[in-house]
Amino acid sequence: MRLVFRLVALLLIAAIGLAASFVWWTQQPIEVSENALEFRVMPGSSLRAAVRQMNEAGLSVDADLFVLLARWQGKSGAIKPGTYGTSVGETPLSLLEKLASGKVIQASITLVEGWTFRQFRARLDAHPALRHDTLGMSEAQIIARLGLPLSSLEGRLFPDTYLFDKESSDLELIARAVASMQARLDETWLQRPAGLPYKTADDVLTMASIIEKETGREEDRAHVAAVFVNRLRIGMRLQTDPTVIYGLGEAFDGNLRKIHLQTDTPYNTYTRAGLPPTPIAMPGLASLRAAISPADSNAIYFVARGDGTSQFSRTLDEHNRAVNRYQRGGK
Repeated sequence: MRLVFRLVALLLIAAIGLAASFVWWTQQPIEVSENALEFRVMPGSSLRAAVRQMNEAGLSVDADLFVLLARWQGKSGAIKPGTYGTSVGETPLSLLEKLASGKVIQASITLVEGWTFRQFRARLDAHPALRHDTLGMSEAQIIARLGLPLSSLEGRLFPDTYLFDKESSDLELIARAVASMQARLDETWLQRPAGLPYKTADDVLTMASIIEKETGREEDRAHVAAVFVNRLRIGMRLQTDPTVIYGLGEAFDGNLRKIHLQTDTPYNTYTRAGLPPTPIAMPGLASLRAAISPADSNAIYFVARGDGTSQFSRTLDEHNRAVNRYQRGGK
């Protein structure tokens, strides 16, 4: 009996020792191959697969002990995929907390108000933290891949700064930006007052894109909107240069000429009445709101003053005088 007690005591001491060693291990710095490194846990990875991916990246983590730690903490099924960062001083316990909470490394990309979809694609293609699944795809193929009920992505992405997990797909980012714009467009459409010359929410989006390209001044947006809304109401052509430039595409060399204004394209609002067939850029929220909240104004003309603001006129005579003053140096 005394021997049994001794064996039990020895086993108990050994168990306590092992437990103490294990707890000690969970709080010891992990050996890393560099002062700071990144590793990626792929979607669908098991805990052991995640540990293997860590080790391949340069972290020295014992798989059996890490699995035991995760089970002890009740987090063996809580590992989240993504790209993680670690550095000297990281412990198994802090690493587990990071994986379970999904504290991934995030990158960002900014979609600028007034950009075209072509400009945004160039930014996407050049971003080093994205997975470039859309390379070689046409716009129509991107739309089909995302299952969107759209004919064009122009104007359909909301300008904003987007955070994303490194190595995310550029398709995911496009889908997020499209959903963000649609949500704001739906909200704007519901808030529109009666009497505006828009048949659909897409008309609002197109008008907002024109406003975005015509002015960057907050105080002028509603007045620019009023000019174009007034023209639509009286059946006057919009005659806005940015739509002509958009219709020229990559052929535009930065110098808008009279021949361009006279050459008919679907986007030439000098030769065609009404709104162009699609937006011409990606408008911000301020331009969306201006499109449904035009100023209380009878103006149907405006001209740039040269300082970023515009002069608005009700008659052609007023407008000609403003053009002479601000564009031709007259008094």
